Amino acid sequence: MTTKFTKDHEWVRLDGDIATVGITKHAAEQLGDVVFVELPDVGKSFGQGDDMAVVESVKAASDVYAPVAGEIVETNGAIVDAPEGVNDGPEGDGWFVKMKLSDASQLDELMDEAAYKEHAADA
Repeated sequence: MTTKFTKDHEWVRLDGDIATVGITKHAAEQLGDVVFVELPDVGKSFGQGDDMAVVESVKAASDVYAPVAGEIVETNGAIVDAPEGVNDGPEGDGWFVKMKLSDASQLDELMDEAAYKEHAADA
């Protein structure tokens, strides 16, 4: 599975034409303790870069942007019920949504892990 990263600290992991999306460990650490997550409805479509979710912590509220265009096919209800799951496993069980991709070529515009680590170190 290929994992790519955005400059806004989202990750996207592709499995076939389904992309799982979440926020990076760096983003979760910057936010601090997550206390609320708002996810989009299944069936809703987003363009690349659109606001698609909200994550709130004790420090701040942040938008989560769609790293690629697509339609939401699944949301992670576990992090709505227990938002601390985002902190516990931001790049694993703390994922936000699964999307059916509209244009897989958009992944080419995103960073690989090495480039993202360099970007996060400069942030």
